[in-house]
Amino acid sequence: MLDPKTVADLAQPFLPQTYLRMMRVVHRASPLGMGFGNTRFSSPNKTFQLIYIARDLATAIAETIVRDRFECVRDRVLDEPEIGEWVVCEVSATDPLLVLDLRTTGLLRPGVSTDASRAKVHAEGQTLSEEVYSTFDVGGLPYLSRLTASECIAVYDRAVNIKLEASRSTELVCRPDLIPALRSGTPDATRSFRFTGSPEELLH
Repeated sequence: MLDPKTVADLAQPFLPQTYLRMMRVVHRASPLGMGFGNTRFSSPNKTFQLIYIARDLATAIAETIVRDRFECVRDRVLDEPEIGEWVVCEVSATDPLLVLDLRTTGLLRPGVSTDASRAKVHAEGQTLSEEVYSTFDVGGLPYLSRLTASECIAVYDRAVNIKLEASRSTELVCRPDLIPALRSGTPDATRSFRFTGSPEELLH
């Protein structure tokens, strides 16, 4: 069990601005919509819902589209139709969220396994999240993407509904930073992403 004093010491106000949320086109009318799923910090008992937002487009793409599909694969290919299935919106907080920060010592100090935010499997993260949500008045969990080491935030429904606002969603293919974001997924130019259309065609 988490020590309340340690959690109180780690809890802090956080005001995310212009973070990015990716969703499939079918959900574009509800940019802050939520549902139950099997994700890193989701509720195994369907006690709560949450959304995930990322600090940059490369991380949003890595966490939602790419995941582990290119492990040990030299030829990394994303088809143009697949890119076309996604939209992006910007999400900002209108008031600071009270968060339990997992980016630095948020796992070490309470004695929580680092698997909670860094493992491929989600059991540890879900267990932690369930306890945090049911025991403490916390609005979200900032953490570092295991894929890009960049910042992400899991925001609980109780904070989404009253403290977040979202811009109108836009097609991922229309983002001017799409190609750089995709190519940042690999530092080796010989292992860059390819498309079934040229990058220029994707943006028109």
